[in-house]
Amino acid sequence: METFFTYIIFSPSKNRFYVGSTNDIQRRLNEHNSGQTKSTRPGKPWNLVFLKEFSSKSEAMKLEIKIKKRGIKRFLNDIQPG
Repeated sequence: METFFTYIIFSPSKNRFYVGSTNDIQRRLNEHNSGQTKSTRPGKPWNLVFLKEFSSKSEAMKLEIKIKKRGIKRFLNDIQPG
């Protein structure tokens, strides 16, 4: 069974977050950090700060859209304990 992920990465050099979804998180992180993704090229290196696994692509994409609508920082603040 294929797994899918929603992820958030952070660029310390740009103080910027990016949210996405994928079926291969390691490959996707490598793409971000090697400059293969145009929108994240300026912020290298990127650090993984959130990862959630799903059993379907549609579930992963739904969370990605929800995070984008809510705002990445607000979403992360909402899930922080305490």
